[in-house]
Amino acid sequence: MSGKVTKHSKSNNTEISSLAAKIKAKALENQKKLKEDEAINSSDEEKGIIVKNNAAEEDAGNDETFESFTELNLVPELIQACKNLNYEKPTPIQSKSIPPALNGKDIIGLAQTGSGKTAAFAIPILNSLWHDQLPYYACILSPTRELAQQIKETFDSLGSLMGVRTVCIVGGMNMMDQARDLMRKPHIIIATPGRLMDHLENTRGFSLRKLRYLVMDEADRLLDMEFGPVLDRILKILPTEGRTTYLFSATMTSKIDKLQRASLTNPVKCAVSNKYQTVDTLVQTLMVVPGGLKNTFLIYLLNEFHGKTFIIFTRTKANAERIAGLANLLEFNATALHGDLNQNQRTGALDLFKAGKRSILVATDVAARGLDIPSVDIVINYDIPVDSKSYIHRVGRTARAGRSGKSISLVSQYDLELILRIEEVLGKKLPKESVDKDIILSLRDSVDKANGEVVMELNRRSKEKAARGKGRRGRMQSKENMDREER
Repeated sequence: MSGKVTKHSKSNNTEISSLAAKIKAKALENQKKLKEDEAINSSDEEKGIIVKNNAAEEDAGNDETFESFTELNLVPELIQACKNLNYEKPTPIQSKSIPPALNGKDIIGLAQTGSGKTAAFAIPILNSLWHDQLPYYACILSPTRELAQQIKETFDSLGSLMGVRTVCIVGGMNMMDQARDLMRKPHIIIATPGRLMDHLENTRGFSLRKLRYLVMDEADRLLDMEFGPVLDRILKILPTEGRTTYLFSATMTSKIDKLQRASLTNPVKCAVSNKYQTVDTLVQTLMVVPGGLKNTFLIYLLNEFHGKTFIIFTRTKANAERIAGLANLLEFNATALHGDLNQNQRTGALDLFKAGKRSILVATDVAARGLDIPSVDIVINYDIPVDSKSYIHRVGRTARAGRSGKSISLVSQYDLELILRIEEVLGKKLPKESVDKDIILSLRDSVDKANGEVVMELNRRSKEKAARGKGRRGRMQSKENMDREER
């Protein structure tokens, strides 16, 4: 949503502009102080990193680990691709899962988000493809369009020296274009279940009867999103003889047992985390927010950590759009990502954020799973998720691949039961974030007025959209009436 809001009064405009100027001045002051603190503490931080790394090596010593991808007996093209991508050594989940996968075993992979799960299943598939060179070789099922596209990018990168052909088949895109892509006989198909079923039923000449690999990424999420009936239909169509199956996720639930029995044969379980776990480099805190002050607390945080990159998670599409508008009106760079956007808009929002052209991504849980955006500094839970798994995946958007990160949850009186449940699953209490209440209260009136302007603008747009839709329906009805008269 654009930061421009029409038809607001001069006095409101002056107050909002004044608030934006104050925020900028405060941010510059914070950045200056931060640089001074970093200069003082840099040597201590380096010592801390060394201690953490040593501890991690001791923990990993119980399991077989590999220092390089050359030890995994991969084809030279894959080893070179790993070097080109700066994959220095296999991650724990890769060390555990790739050897049995190369031996043809079915795999259940359980690892923290950001631990290299995609490469853990992509590498053995591509290594096997190098020898077989068959079309429609592997199918990877993803719960979201964005994750599907990201998986495709990983396969493209790892298979860049092998001439691998991939295609991404998701909803919201043209079926005919996708059918043409499928007729080019790609090696790897990455798809959301619903759209894959559409093509299996309706695209002539497309069949997965000779499929060799099936991967269900974020397998528990595939079931949570009620893909169950579609998955059952897909599994009935796919071959069982000669097919290898992988299930990967950051969290496994009892629902996985049903899927496991239906699709895997004597699987090897490769787990490098507990059932629900976050990485050690993630700092998790909460802020207790009095009623009616959540927007003000959010703007306070954006100001305090100005210059950082954020993902702000909301429960509803309307909140995602409104908060992005509020942030833009107060001269923060934000973009929204939610299910009401078409696929091009969703891809565009993600690309803006990844490219650093927007420092804030305001999203529903469509962005909580699997997305690998390395530069996310802070995750803010504007709305507390209703289940603990969603919390794990949300905060997993930061502190990825060994980096540090921070998550802050805004907890109102209505969220206490939800946050207690999350703390129970994590096995620890979340510390409270210290705040300057005087600054927060001084921002309240201006933030509320800015929020009011955004709500008015969104309502105006909604009415315009409804009017356009009504006009379009009227024109279609008129055309149908004319057709009947002609007959």
